[in-house]
Amino acid sequence: MTTILETRNLERTFGAVVAARDINIKIGSGEIMGVIGSNGAGKTTFVNMVTGYLPPSSGDIFYRGQSITGKPTRDITRLGICRSFQIPQLFPELDVMDNILIALTIAKQERQSLLKPAIDRSLEVDAISILERFGIEKYALQEIATLPQGVRKLVDIAMATVSEPELLFLDEPTSGVSADEKMDFMRTLIDALRATDTAVLFIEHDMEIVEAFSPRCVAF
Repeated sequence: MTTILETRNLERTFGAVVAARDINIKIGSGEIMGVIGSNGAGKTTFVNMVTGYLPPSSGDIFYRGQSITGKPTRDITRLGICRSFQIPQLFPELDVMDNILIALTIAKQERQSLLKPAIDRSLEVDAISILERFGIEKYALQEIATLPQGVRKLVDIAMATVSEPELLFLDEPTSGVSADEKMDFMRTLIDALRATDTAVLFIEHDMEIVEAFSPRCVAF
C-alpha cells in the first residue's frame, strides 16, 4: 500500500495550552482509518492542520512525499485532500441538486469570479451521478432544510467529494444521526467512497461504528 499522507511530530499550541502533540500518522492509498479519543484530545485540531485551516506550531505534513506544511486550504484541496465538518456546510434554502451543482461549479472553475454563475446547469448529469453513488437521488429536488439529519450529512459529504479527492477527512460523520440509522448511514457512506478508491480518515466516538468500518484505528 502506497503511503499518501504522513505527519511527523505534528504539534499545535495556543499559548500555554497544547491542543495536539507528537502526532505521527501514515495513511495509505484507499485506506479507511478511524480516529478515536476523548473530547479535547486534538482530533479535530489534527484534521484542521492537515487541511490547512490551522497552521501547525511544529512538525511536518507530507502528501505523496512532498511537504504541504502551512499551505493554504485551497491549494491542499487542489492536491486531492478534502474534508467534511461536524455540522453540515449546506445552503438550507436550496434543494439538494442545487447544493451539489454549486460544489461542482466551484470545483470545475479554475478561477473564481463574481461574473460567473454560482450554478452551472450543464453539470447536472455529473450531479445526478454523485447523488446516485450516495443513494440520495430521490431527494434531489427537496430543500435541505426539510431533510433528516442523516441525509443532510450525506449531501455534505457528497459535496466534499465532487473534486474526486484521493484523501477525505470526516469529522464525526454520524454525529446527529439517530442510533438506529448509524450503521446503515455508515455502510452507504463507506460503500460510496470505496467505489472511488478514496482513502478515508474518520473521527468517531461510537466504538461499534469504528469496529465495523475501520480496519485500522488511531487513538489520540
